[in-house]
Amino acid sequence: MKQGLFLFLILSNFGCKQVKKEGIPLETVEKIISVDYAKGFSINKSASGVTVIEISSPWPNSESVFTYALIPKDKMAFITLNKDEYDAIVAVPVENLVVTSTTHIPALEALGVLDKLSGFPDTKYISSQAARRRIDAGSIQELGNNESINTEMVIALKPELVVGFGINSQNSAYETISRSNIPVVYNGDWTEETPLGKAEWIKFFAPFFEKEKEAQAIFAAIETEYLSAKKLASSAKKSPTVMSGAMYKDVWYLPGGKSWAAQFIKDANGAYLWQDSSASGSLSLGWEGVLEKAANADFWIAPAQFTSYQEMLDASPHYQQFDAFKNKNIHTFSSTLGATGGVLYYELAPQRPDLVLKDLVHVLHPELLPNHHPFFFKPLQ
Repeated sequence: MKQGLFLFLILSNFGCKQVKKEGIPLETVEKIISVDYAKGFSINKSASGVTVIEISSPWPNSESVFTYALIPKDKMAFITLNKDEYDAIVAVPVENLVVTSTTHIPALEALGVLDKLSGFPDTKYISSQAARRRIDAGSIQELGNNESINTEMVIALKPELVVGFGINSQNSAYETISRSNIPVVYNGDWTEETPLGKAEWIKFFAPFFEKEKEAQAIFAAIETEYLSAKKLASSAKKSPTVMSGAMYKDVWYLPGGKSWAAQFIKDANGAYLWQDSSASGSLSLGWEGVLEKAANADFWIAPAQFTSYQEMLDASPHYQQFDAFKNKNIHTFSSTLGATGGVLYYELAPQRPDLVLKDLVHVLHPELLPNHHPFFFKPLQ
């Protein structure tokens, strides 16, 4: 996904309505796969080995529900499902797939199936070193961009699966691909509002490769590290005040109080100045109102795309009125880039919230993690 589009999708809300599909109409559920934090999907496994994944949040505020049936390849000849009851039926394990968002890459890499990826739109935004090597070798094909993905190239690759994302139900490219008998499934990881909720979407990818046990272990390790860092942060004697965001065309955009970004600050034991807002996306404010509320904030976390104090001054002299600017207490993830300029945070942070939280604990409470080396968040230059 393009870097700017991904940020826009994180901060925006869309809605659309589709007909809800049924669950497992012909078989008895034998096992419900544990999903503890994510709200956008569920996984059930039937007695015959069919896995059913239900996506209840393909985009924010959606009333759509998508249901996918995954059938082991060695059982395809013996299992017949009513195609009208599923949005896609996929033979697993998948050996050749296309994904469409950089947030999908870390899950594939962690599960050890990056070699199954044959195509991606806008490969220049991928930061993963392993993926870049495969791109350079021609093993991952460039497929245009998400706004106008090259469907002819996708069909020519003959993938067994396309993992897409959507802001609504109107996607003619996916419809074209589906009509070519290539299963298309929606991934809604970006709609989750909590750090561990986003990270848990690795469990969504796992059944397509019969890697459920691996996904459980990977997520359990991330969860343990995250909760450990959160507990450590709670021991701090002070909760420093935190502001965020920056101006774009005289409008200051910053995370709402129920957003993913705000949750990180809260779990790092920071007092986010807009934490009482009920917005799960972004807030659009005038700079005067932000100054009135945050002039004396202790820290400024994530000032949009800025990587230096001079860049901020060149953009607007108003920034220098904030104490966090004067005291050089601004930290950004925008300076941590991949080999081709992609912002690593957009790609990897949803999968590794434990690294994000440790960075923020180190920033807000350096005495608690004195030897931590920042991974995403670094001081503004």
